[in-house]
Amino acid sequence: MAIVHATDASFSNDIEEGLVLVDFWATWCGPCKMIAPVLEELDGELNGSAKIVKVDVDQNQETASKFGIMSIPTLVLFKDGQPVDKAVGFQPKEALAEFIQKHA
Repeated sequence: MAIVHATDASFSNDIEEGLVLVDFWATWCGPCKMIAPVLEELDGELNGSAKIVKVDVDQNQETASKFGIMSIPTLVLFKDGQPVDKAVGFQPKEALAEFIQKHA
């Protein structure tokens, strides 16, 4: 499954079903650039058990403010459209896999 780049307009549709890990990020953010390849790799290993969605906070401020995103990267895990967990800052792949697994 490919990583989805959500916008304010598409966000609610992108997270409405199943487990969705949302990466709130920005192009100028160093740790966001570090986590991007980790998310790509993780996406390839999830086998559809969860979806990864990225939200550029500079371009989609409405969504970022709705979820109170204060620092990036912030990863919010949604289950059937509802936020169930949150992690702030760079996370290694193993930690992210565990983060998703505990809500699967």
